[in-house]
Amino acid sequence: MRTAVRDAAADLGGPALCRRLDADGPGWDARAWSVLAEQIGIGALGLPEDLGGLGGLPELAVVAEELGAALLPVPFLSTVIAGQVLLGTPTPPDDVLTEIAEGAPAAFAGLDRRGWWSADELLFAATEGDGGWVIDGHAPAVLGAAGATWIVVAANTADGPDIFVVATATDGVGVHPIETLDLTRAQASLHLAAVPAVRLTTGGNASAAVLPALDTACIVLAAEQLGGSQASLDHTVDYVKERRQFGRAIGSFQAVKHTLADLLVLVESSRSAVSRAVESDDRTEAGAVARAWCSDAYRTVSAEAVQLHGGIGFTWEHHCHLYFRRARADAQLLGGSAMHRERLATALAW
Repeated sequence: MRTAVRDAAADLGGPALCRRLDADGPGWDARAWSVLAEQIGIGALGLPEDLGGLGGLPELAVVAEELGAALLPVPFLSTVIAGQVLLGTPTPPDDVLTEIAEGAPAAFAGLDRRGWWSADELLFAATEGDGGWVIDGHAPAVLGAAGATWIVVAANTADGPDIFVVATATDGVGVHPIETLDLTRAQASLHLAAVPAVRLTTGGNASAAVLPALDTACIVLAAEQLGGSQASLDHTVDYVKERRQFGRAIGSFQAVKHTLADLLVLVESSRSAVSRAVESDDRTEAGAVARAWCSDAYRTVSAEAVQLHGGIGFTWEHHCHLYFRRARADAQLLGGSAMHRERLATALAW
């Protein structure tokens, strides 16, 4: 799986692919997603085998690491989150999960302003009428909403927050791509106006489906950050071997070597955190550790990569700034590192 995704990412264009995106498109590359999700099968990862799914968290982490290294603009993370939330409901919709496994992109609309879950800050409300449930509301930014076939929505009901699923082809669904710092990860505003929806939880039990899904998503995102950190370091090491000053490769200077050694420690520590999280029975604790560490490490590695590339690292044509942007956007996605340290402290009863 790792080799297949890595080779496909290289063939598709790698980090340069985001520069060729259609300005009027959803913010991700449809051909790349077709190759990865439909031909290689990454859309099926983490889903039940009887619905066309395959693998679990180890496979999700491997693919995420390779996509993070290549910065491919595809809706992998948003689809993983939506699929995991659906699996956490008492009666997961088999038809929707089958479509996702076959390559239909999906998104989850239910995170608060921190990028996390809060039952008190939902932006959508659901009401039941003679024709069934309908949802109204507006979210200014939803990861992967543009171009998604299905949107999993957390909405308030008279009983509390519950999970619903909406087909984006339904009347009343408005999705508008927005410009973000990260050019390789699409987000969009989402407006729902009396949109018919299928209710998947009852009694205000959305948290039981969302929180375990976010624990898994944290580990997947940490693996992406690991891939980006490793790629940034690899590119920088290659560059300092070639760039010459004062008749020597700049990689031979002690200050440069010491900086790269520090970055290597950060990357290898990130790898240990992700590996531990993949194997852990407590995804809440392990996911919080991985996210807190990998977020800070990726920001540091990507920033030092720009510095060590010198003037060229600041140019639009170089890939350095793409990793730099992704690192800073990821640090806020699904909650910042400070929030995850608070989660860790709570989980450990500190």
